[in-house]
Amino acid sequence: MTTSELESTVKALLVSGKGILAADESFPTIEKRFKALNISSTEDNRRAYREVLFTTPGLTEFISGVILFDETIRQRTSDAFPIPEALTKRGIIPGIKVDKGTTTLPNFASEKITQGLDGLRDRLIEYQQLGARFTKWRAVITIGEQIPTRTCIEANSKALALFAALSQETGLVPIVEPEVLMNGEHTIAHCEEITDAVLKSVFSALFDYRVALEHLLLKTGMILSGAECPQQADVAEVAEKTLRCFRRAVPAAVPGIVFLSGGQNDEVATQRLNVICRTSDVPWKLSFSFGRALQSPALNIWNGSLNNITAAQSALHHRAKCNGFAVQGKYSEQMERANPII
Repeated sequence: MTTSELESTVKALLVSGKGILAADESFPTIEKRFKALNISSTEDNRRAYREVLFTTPGLTEFISGVILFDETIRQRTSDAFPIPEALTKRGIIPGIKVDKGTTTLPNFASEKITQGLDGLRDRLIEYQQLGARFTKWRAVITIGEQIPTRTCIEANSKALALFAALSQETGLVPIVEPEVLMNGEHTIAHCEEITDAVLKSVFSALFDYRVALEHLLLKTGMILSGAECPQQADVAEVAEKTLRCFRRAVPAAVPGIVFLSGGQNDEVATQRLNVICRTSDVPWKLSFSFGRALQSPALNIWNGSLNNITAAQSALHHRAKCNGFAVQGKYSEQMERANPII
């Protein structure tokens, strides 16, 4: 893939009013979500569920790309099309999660490092041949007593940078995802402090590895109070601190920032996204790359039954529409209440 093709992919992913659907849950994660609904996590059920998502009528109005899991990118739809091809024909760009999950950072029992660099160059070539046009790698940073450490932040930053360099070498647009977890009692000010340090470390590593910032996307969280913090910041403060942090830590050369939902309530995530995206004085395009905050209503309605597909797809379309309007700063409570499923 040429430089112009990388630019074209970035531009297509950042089309105004659209975002990215994260459907890259690992086997343990999707099994946990299926188990809560008494759905067996078989290969066929996972394929059937994801096909429900990908074939939602009108989804392309609000979704520009989909992040797939290794199993999914190799599967076919019920009418025998390879899933990446089926997405491409609908105008949705297929991407792929390429990391292999987190493990304990040696000698740092409370912190994580992401696995998957071994053999990555060869896997990237294969994913491109299967139809992927972009990639994603997630690093996890936990805020707690005396953590994160500088060692953890720097180790994850270097892994993200090497992943990005290898992706661009293969002609794939990398989505670099350093996620500062919501878990904990930390204040929003502490979250901003840690996120600032993480982002500055990540971009320092990206510079060191000669990664072209113009050909990547940053996926990260909003600046939030910890989930167990007794003082929860309101939407306006979340927007203010998120944008201030990004202005200080994210280079203007980065074309776009896509927010992860990170366990936020569906509607709350959309409300916060809407207020953040109302600003016009930032150098990057702002959008979303939500997983649960898009999928949860659809999964609960589908519940493994063919009879529920239409209603499940309607629920997904509604959440995609709400977030598509939010990235334009045009979301409203009235729009939320217009959900045909309610």
